[in-house]
Amino acid sequence: MHRPIAVLLSFLVLLAAALPGAALSAAAPAKPAPEPILVFAAASLQGSLDQVAAAWTRRSGQAVKISYAGSSALARQIVQGAPADVFVSADAQWMDTLQAQGAIDPATRFDLVGNRLVLVAPADGGPRAVALDRRGLAQALGDGRLAMAETTAVPAGRYGRAALTALGLWPTVSAHLAESDNVRGALAFVARGEAPLGIVYATDAQAEPRVRVVATFPARTHPRIVYPAARVRTADPGRSAGFLAWLRGREAQRAFARAGFAAP
Repeated sequence: MHRPIAVLLSFLVLLAAALPGAALSAAAPAKPAPEPILVFAAASLQGSLDQVAAAWTRRSGQAVKISYAGSSALARQIVQGAPADVFVSADAQWMDTLQAQGAIDPATRFDLVGNRLVLVAPADGGPRAVALDRRGLAQALGDGRLAMAETTAVPAGRYGRAALTALGLWPTVSAHLAESDNVRGALAFVARGEAPLGIVYATDAQAEPRVRVVATFPARTHPRIVYPAARVRTADPGRSAGFLAWLRGREAQRAFARAGFAAP
């Protein structure tokens, strides 16, 4: 071997030994970040689901974008072709509708969390407790309106209507409603003092310091409150599988429990 070539080879060997990290990085390019996930989720999950998604991003490097609205509006958008990866509904009925239309993958469906239905009043100046009967509700409402999510399509509104009907109170209040597109809108009416009472989820009341719970509706008065989650059928299964598994895991469930959600 010619001496100049031997000297060059010896130099390269020494350089590789001295800089192993540089050699490896040159040989192995950085792994690309996973594609982001788009989640359509019920408005009442805002806050707790944000924390769970942020924890997943820190763990996996995969970004999560969440669009919050009433479950009815989100379900209609998915049917119309909205590019969501995951749907989390505030009731089983809208998930059933999507499943019947072939819009979600039923093999990925599971119940994420549960909730309770409560009556709230403004924390400043509102009543401390309200009896769930005609006299108690009428006295607390006065000339005001009862804030609720829309009662024919939005899950929180349908649960509320069912509870009022079971208690014989729907005829008393049906003409005195302030309806909103989602439950967080009803919560805002009460928090701002624009309505003396509102029907929301227990988790909404816990998240808003400007309201207080003045009554809790018995579970027997309305359908079981459950939040099913599933992959949207048109989405790439590999993009969302890890996140769906994370939602079911212990760390995510602890975060939901801290926000007041019940185990499914």
